[in-house]
Amino acid sequence: MAAFIRFLASGGCIGYIPIASGTFGSIEGLLLGWFLFGLIAQRSIAAAVILFALLFAASCWIADRAEQAFAEHDSSRIVIDEILGMAAAMFLIPMRWPWIAAAFVLFRLFDIVKPWPAGLIDRGMRGGTGVMLDDLAAGIYANLALQAVFRLL
Repeated sequence: MAAFIRFLASGGCIGYIPIASGTFGSIEGLLLGWFLFGLIAQRSIAAAVILFALLFAASCWIADRAEQAFAEHDSSRIVIDEILGMAAAMFLIPMRWPWIAAAFVLFRLFDIVKPWPAGLIDRGMRGGTGVMLDDLAAGIYANLALQAVFRLL
């Protein structure tokens, strides 16, 4: 079971890439975001949001077990948080490459900088929920910035 948890938490072993594993995990998140908010949301935004919420809840549990399996808090091998955070950045943005690229850049920026409360969550919360929430915050920041730009255009 621990091997399966490590596989899921590492995004199918993407997290084992020795350099920029979070960036590679974010690229996987592009695919999930496109699937959820590009394909499913076209038919039902509610279904896409519910599916995202279920995936996020499951990812909190997976990240928690992965921390135990790796014996390390927020191991760089855990990229499931970047995958879901990147998908959150893509919520209701136009599914065209300039927007997707902007979501990627903004998500990575906010994930690295960790503005409040993401930094507080990252430093203060332990377990899988803490691992996941700071990246969700980064995804929300990126999404809000893109929504603001979209409204201005």
